[in-house]
Amino acid sequence: MTTTPDSILKDAEDSMTKSVEYLKKELRGLRTGRASTALVEYVKVDYYGQATDLKSLAVISVPEPSQILIQPFDPGSVGEIKKALETSDLGLNPLADGKVIRINVPTLSGDRRQQLVTQAKKMGEESKVAIRNARRDANKHVDALLKDKAAHFPEDEAKILKDEIQELLKKYEGEVESLVDHKSKEISEV
Repeated sequence: MTTTPDSILKDAEDSMTKSVEYLKKELRGLRTGRASTALVEYVKVDYYGQATDLKSLAVISVPEPSQILIQPFDPGSVGEIKKALETSDLGLNPLADGKVIRINVPTLSGDRRQQLVTQAKKMGEESKVAIRNARRDANKHVDALLKDKAAHFPEDEAKILKDEIQELLKKYEGEVESLVDHKSKEISEV
């Protein structure tokens, strides 16, 4: 397979996009002051020996701003779902109520809000590191293309390509910053 400037740029952008998408998914799972189905959708439940996302096993709804209601498709899985929610590190207290599970989402203390904001910023930093790694890899490919005598790749085009890769980095780092800022504001809201 020959590496072309376009494929280097496309691979770098794909990798950076995946990092931002992963961050979005992770931030959805962070608690804010109000109930949200995203809080529990990806909790893994041991369902007949398989680690399964909760959203695949139940209807999850928010009947009140401070409550999450979980209605399992299989009423026999209520116990396993409750156990998975208790062992998750969300700090929630699920109550089995017949064939449904209710979770009252308590308001967050100031300290807990600060911890969650710090956690969101840490997730953002990890995404930025992944994005920077994508830039580093792309730059290595450009250097390899430059050293490959058979490719006849001019130095000025290599510089332009590296500048384009740097612009991608700035764009995606900006997206990460805005996602983290938005989530931090959401967490800090009382």
